[in-house]
Amino acid sequence: MELNDDLLLRYSRHILLPDVGVAGQARISEAKVLIVGAGGLGCPAALYLGAAGIGRLLLADGDTVDLTNLQRQIGHATLAIGENKADSLARSVRAINPEIEVRTLREALAGSALHAAIAEVDLVVDASDNFATRHAINRVCVQLGKPLVSGAAIGFSGQLAVFDSQRADSPCYHCLFPDSADEPELRCAEAGVFSPLVGVIGAMQAMEALKYLAQVGEPLVGRLLLWDGLRAEARVMKVPRDPACPVCGQAAAQAG
Repeated sequence: MELNDDLLLRYSRHILLPDVGVAGQARISEAKVLIVGAGGLGCPAALYLGAAGIGRLLLADGDTVDLTNLQRQIGHATLAIGENKADSLARSVRAINPEIEVRTLREALAGSALHAAIAEVDLVVDASDNFATRHAINRVCVQLGKPLVSGAAIGFSGQLAVFDSQRADSPCYHCLFPDSADEPELRCAEAGVFSPLVGVIGAMQAMEALKYLAQVGEPLVGRLLLWDGLRAEARVMKVPRDPACPVCGQAAAQAG
């Protein structure tokens, strides 16, 4: 992609970075990214990816903006209450960067719609808030060989990981968190969440996505970052690939 003078100026602080340069910024500007969830994590992820010049952003969310969202979901304004979250967030992204394409999917993606959305992008950011959606996204990403940047946040604690089934050493989300229908699930509406926490994790999701797309640094593949907001401490754990994983393991490959 050729960057004109205005784009060179807009993205100049990226271009000044030796690891990024014009080539890295061009890769960012050619990329297509799907963000599933336009809430606490999806808002900062979308705003930073849009500001950084991702060529096409797909924002998917079937929910509407509620007053209780505004404490942390920084892509939505008070006037957006009652509006679809994907539409509200898209407007905020376009206000920052009108040079990129932003498209909205006003639904909770599942089945064929989820498969079609992931098939048309280069990378997926999972900013959803429930295990069923995370596992569904992971299955399609493994099937289609798409990198997945996964984040979660509750209370004062967050986590972040990158999964890339094209790398032989990469686990998938199921390797880390096996699917269990009986597993209890905490939601923000029940447990609460500290406002800046989702900003920290969502911004880190954007950073991992941009690193991957620009081909700089080492993505958080095969590792899980745990952030303790109360103690301001980060811990990184290695996560091996599970050969017996029903999603990405040998049995799954043979069945496919």
